[in-house]
Amino acid sequence: MRIAVDALGGDNAPGAVVSGALGAARRLAGDEVVLVGDREVVERSAGGEVPENVSFQEARGRIEMHEDPAAVLRSRPGTSVAVAAGLIKAGEADAFFSAGSTGATVGAALLGLGRLENCRRPAIATMLPFHSPVLLLDAGATVSCRPRDLLNFAILGSVFAERYLNLGHRPRVALINVGEEPGKGNELAKEAYRLMESHEGIEFTGNIEGREIGRGVADVLVTDGFTGNIVLKTAEGVSKEILGMVRSALTGSTLTKLAAGILRPRFRGVREQVDPENYGGSFLLGVKGSVVIGHGNSEARGVENALLGISRAGAGLAGDLEAALSKLASEEAT
Repeated sequence: MRIAVDALGGDNAPGAVVSGALGAARRLAGDEVVLVGDREVVERSAGGEVPENVSFQEARGRIEMHEDPAAVLRSRPGTSVAVAAGLIKAGEADAFFSAGSTGATVGAALLGLGRLENCRRPAIATMLPFHSPVLLLDAGATVSCRPRDLLNFAILGSVFAERYLNLGHRPRVALINVGEEPGKGNELAKEAYRLMESHEGIEFTGNIEGREIGRGVADVLVTDGFTGNIVLKTAEGVSKEILGMVRSALTGSTLTKLAAGILRPRFRGVREQVDPENYGGSFLLGVKGSVVIGHGNSEARGVENALLGISRAGAGLAGDLEAALSKLASEEAT
């Protein structure tokens, strides 16, 4: 598998991105990593010891966070994220990663690669790091959805989870809603429920409320991009605040500090479990190729884990997703 990396995208680029990519390349001896960016800058960040499965691709600058992604992609097609996407289109890469602007990455994928056949809207699929990891989509690619879009997301998420999570069973798909009963929610949720319930290609378990999403009752959570982005950022923010509250409680007195010293290994494990760097990025599903969007403040470990995740998902991901959507379209046509 050949993975293109936008070496200039992200708050800590190119240093952390290049370092993480090199770390992944050393662990992925059977795959290739292509570092895309201003070659002189990227090679300087890479240093002297570069693995044999790492190569460089010239690009001219990056898209900044304050810039309009669509306008820049059209006026400056040589930016690092556009060139990385272009490598997939040219058949010179199977996937690309960027920790730069989410809008720029989504735009480069849509303009440079296009959507899969029978996919009206793409979805960002993000891992929520609970005790039993669960896949959330859409986490922000498509804010305004139709019921069929949510069905498509359910199919995309189910296929992806089966490849990525090694569950040992068909992924259980749930629809995020304000209540568990079939008749709850707005018209979007009600109609999406009806479509998912009648589709045999997914293991639909019904509605799920926000308080249940971390209890392991589903493997794939489906919602529109507006709601999904709020769910994701709320989960990240609440976990961070709770960890801070626990830390304060355990350092408030001499006695609690002694207790904290004993419990520190346990708490370190909890902190590691909820750290977004463990997964490193979110897959953009519904485009012609594997595209992963990293956190803007990704450190080297996050980039490395993102590339390991791309390798785990495999080079044939887009083909499997398109086949599942085509099967749905064929069934509806008959």
